[in-house]
Amino acid sequence: MDIQVGDILRLKKQHPCGSEEWEVLRTGMDFRLKCCGCGRQVMLARRIVEKSIREIRKKKE
Repeated sequence: MDIQVGDILRLKKQHPCGSEEWEVLRTGMDFRLKCCGCGRQVMLARRIVEKSIREIRKKKE
């Protein structure tokens, strides 16, 4: 998958705050994602994130 820093991901499960959208802050073996609802940041393994993606919105260039 071609996921870049700044992209917005919509995942299958909601964050407890109710948001399904996450901004990509870091890529590599792990992803650092920031919740677009409350701003909390989490690090998840690449395989977990790639498996749970529903939609990718590219950053504006």
